[in-house]
Amino acid sequence: MNGPSRQRPPLRRRVLQGMPRGWGSEVHPVLQRIYAARGVFEPQQVTHRLKHLLPPHALGGLKHAVELLMLAIREDWSILIAGDYDCDGATGVAVAVRGLRMLGARHVDYVVPNRFMHGYGLSPALVASLEPAPRLLMTVDNGVSSVEGVAAARERGIRVIVTDHHLPGAQLPQCDAIVNPNLVGDPFPGKMLAGVGVMFYLLLGLRAGLRKSHDFAHGEPNLSSLLDLVALGTIADLVPLDFNNRILVDAGLKRLRQGRACAGMRALVEVSRCDPSSLCSTDLAFSIGPRLNAAGRLEDMRMGVECLLTEDARKAGYLAQQLDAINRERRALQADMVAEAEIMASMVVPSDAIGVALYEPTWHAGVVGLVASKLKERLHRPVVVFAPASTKDNEHLRGSGRSITGFHLRDALAAIDTCHPGLIERFGGHAMAAGLSLKSADYPRFAEAFDRIARERMTPESLHAVVYSDGELHAGSFTLDLARQLRDGGPWGQAFPAPVFDNVFECVHWKVMGKQHLRLQLRDPRDGALLPAVMFNAHRNLPPPTQMHAAYELVINQWQGRESPRLLLRDMWSIAS
Repeated sequence: MNGPSRQRPPLRRRVLQGMPRGWGSEVHPVLQRIYAARGVFEPQQVTHRLKHLLPPHALGGLKHAVELLMLAIREDWSILIAGDYDCDGATGVAVAVRGLRMLGARHVDYVVPNRFMHGYGLSPALVASLEPAPRLLMTVDNGVSSVEGVAAARERGIRVIVTDHHLPGAQLPQCDAIVNPNLVGDPFPGKMLAGVGVMFYLLLGLRAGLRKSHDFAHGEPNLSSLLDLVALGTIADLVPLDFNNRILVDAGLKRLRQGRACAGMRALVEVSRCDPSSLCSTDLAFSIGPRLNAAGRLEDMRMGVECLLTEDARKAGYLAQQLDAINRERRALQADMVAEAEIMASMVVPSDAIGVALYEPTWHAGVVGLVASKLKERLHRPVVVFAPASTKDNEHLRGSGRSITGFHLRDALAAIDTCHPGLIERFGGHAMAAGLSLKSADYPRFAEAFDRIARERMTPESLHAVVYSDGELHAGSFTLDLARQLRDGGPWGQAFPAPVFDNVFECVHWKVMGKQHLRLQLRDPRDGALLPAVMFNAHRNLPPPTQMHAAYELVINQWQGRESPRLLLRDMWSIAS
């Protein structure tokens, strides 16, 4: 491969940030060590009870938003929720619609932009399509950068509340209220909320306002019934799992395991072939979330939102099957695009490139983010991938980028925008993921600028991937009990990673599963124990070394109603025999 290539990553073991204390004997010492390496030293720090949630009253903009929503409910206004076309946006819309109806709003509807017709967020094109115009429009997971869209709505006499979690730009929209913990100077300590989390907090604040006004003649609604949706959106959007987010996700997972989720979530779990009784954050991230996301990538996210809103189990099952079919189409399209992108990177991208940009006129705009993610993993470089804005518009490009530790992607795009005014038409996002649009004629200039800013801002050390490990597991520790404690010790996710260990093994037997996965039998040389293992997407590592040093997770394999421990290999290195 002549383009930028990824070296085999070194192994780095996590260092304990303090000593565990106060744990009972029922918590495995290995799990105590894992918590301490993540800055968690006492049981209270993993006691994920809803009463420990940060209170909503410190969230900036909440007071004005609640007052306007209370007025809208009392005067029976029409309320329209404007969402985003990803999983966070779809779950946020469902939480908003369900929650407002529970709190007394009678005329609540929603709209989700079609990425090929309206672009991202609350665009002027989306506002122009609203017929009839609602009295109140409220965004979910977007809006903080929708200056023109909010202005267009206000010109039509629409009141606007923006709820978002994305980083703001230099100019804020002139709306009635903005609820976003990441606004400059906002005192709310929970900066890591996803868009769906911000909406849930707004509903908590609205319920408190209605309670204070004695508006609950027949009892208060139980907003915790929405937490299955909050959990999915939070995990799928890859926001850091700080203590507050872990509380939200844990509560949602418990509802799912207990069969108390909404009909759409239950249907998505079933079509994903996950065991609902042992559902974990990994299932949300890699099985359920992608099926919901697929609608927004290739079709219309309204299908996904309708699946989450319906109370009819048969309708939910039908919609979930449709989403599953779209996801299969998405996977095939993604595989083709990734293969083409890898060839292009090897032939077109300079071998010393730091910031990688790729564009192919035949690519699909709905899948470029997934392609960027795959290329980022394989090259260990920040990557932006572009496709035509639509099948009818080759003059404009939609791009999606993914980054690595040490390079704040949104800030880099802001710097390019400052140095090259007009080059980027629109952009927004986070440190690790961002989206943008530009003219196709400007793509070469952007690719050059992106590489230049990456060179300026990245250190040589940040260009080398690292596999982080929680150390060795002792001989005899590969037990089902420990695997269960590790599974249930989370929720694990972004910034609170699932435990990874490393040991030396002998490969006794291996075979290929499908086209690119491995099933292995490993021997622990310390006691001779035979350990089943799998490695997914391992086609680049064939054949496995006989003597290996492997990084792995200890997971549970479920087969025909039985559970057994298994190693999930993340990487492996050959060692001298």
